[in-house]
Amino acid sequence: MFGPNPPTVARQRDLLLGGEACAVDLVESCLRRIDEVQPELNCFVTVWADEALERARKIDVSRGGLAGIPVAIKDTSSWKGHLSTSGSVTMHDNVARHSDAVVQSLLDAGAIIVGSTNTPEFAHAGITDNPLWGVTRNPWDTSRTPGGSSGGSAAAVASGCVAIAEGSDMGGSVRIPAAWCGIVGLKPSLGRIPMTALPGLFDLLSHHGPLARTVDDAWEFLLATQGPSLADPFAVHSPLYRVEPPLTGLSATLSIDLGCWAVDPFIAAVVEGAADSLRDWGVSIQRVDPGFTARDNALWLEYWGIFMAGFYGNIADERAEVMDPDVLWLIELGRSFTAVDVKRMDVERTSFWNRATATLREHDVILCPTMSRAPGPADKANNRIRQVIHDDGLVHNEDMTSVWNLASPLPIATVPCGRFASGPDAGLPIGMQVVGRPGREDVVLAVARAIEATHPL
Repeated sequence: MFGPNPPTVARQRDLLLGGEACAVDLVESCLRRIDEVQPELNCFVTVWADEALERARKIDVSRGGLAGIPVAIKDTSSWKGHLSTSGSVTMHDNVARHSDAVVQSLLDAGAIIVGSTNTPEFAHAGITDNPLWGVTRNPWDTSRTPGGSSGGSAAAVASGCVAIAEGSDMGGSVRIPAAWCGIVGLKPSLGRIPMTALPGLFDLLSHHGPLARTVDDAWEFLLATQGPSLADPFAVHSPLYRVEPPLTGLSATLSIDLGCWAVDPFIAAVVEGAADSLRDWGVSIQRVDPGFTARDNALWLEYWGIFMAGFYGNIADERAEVMDPDVLWLIELGRSFTAVDVKRMDVERTSFWNRATATLREHDVILCPTMSRAPGPADKANNRIRQVIHDDGLVHNEDMTSVWNLASPLPIATVPCGRFASGPDAGLPIGMQVVGRPGREDVVLAVARAIEATHPL
């Protein structure tokens, strides 16, 4: 049943409700697929096979929704009584003392958690390789990275282990691996899915979101895990219902380079073609230059350094010798700023917000590439991902997602829109982002569904 192209959540639910399969059948099939791909991909950290099967025997699938559906969670999320290491040697034996809100919501919805997925140490990077669990590989080309930081979740979904997996997105950590693995990823509006996985609740970068085979499956995850909830002070949105608006009459803007990125010409052409195809659905398309700058991308990195220093600097003070050098570099970057510097950054972030949302005052969505290049090597030793600004003033870093986390209230989906046709990247998937107004995941996913339908992989 589970294989390279597993059934969607809706199809699995039909099998369960129609009596063609039971939850144990789904879990056993899922576990077999994990056994097949894990030696090569290393997408899972822990597989809770016995517990998943026991839960499957007891679950009431007549509830519908996610009841009886196998899912995976990221190793940065906590499930009480279960190993949660964040990819760090410093937490190699850490057993969670509570369940994060997103995990509890999945359990309450009847989902069967089969395992936790690999991530770079403390989810710090766009490549999944850490000192504790090693390298995760891309199912499309195992010499390449699936991206990060939710790289294990993306590889698990793309290889057919599960239809949906949980991820987190502080700087593209859902969208990067989703794009490079040819699946759907969603960074919801800030607070749409309660975020309780961090030491502090008042972070303005972080989101939980699904990595899914299809837009429909992303909806399934969103409906099961959304707030509101007092567990997260930003989880104030009224619940969404699965009623997507008609596309006819929607207005979209398109930017290939966001004003400052050097984008692979083939990616540019594919994204332009996918955007243009939306006209057939009644969507108007207008080209814009949002005026992003290399400084905007650097600003996100500074915030990220402060995040890492604030939450993990104390661990580095005691265990630096076993930690990823890039984590230590980020911590030192964060420690180089004063409190006054942080308020100065907030002023810069305000400028970015005004530019990022200018076109959304008159248009429904913004379209752009997810990544500017194809994925590089799987292991960190051969893939030094760094922000690179050449003499041409353009950003040559492949990541076109992180900068959007400066505008965290905006929901953003990435959806496959084509594949490379030739050269060393031939056959690898290409993703494009759909950026919407705060709280309008319904519009974002409706546009993503049209792209998915018109440009299936």
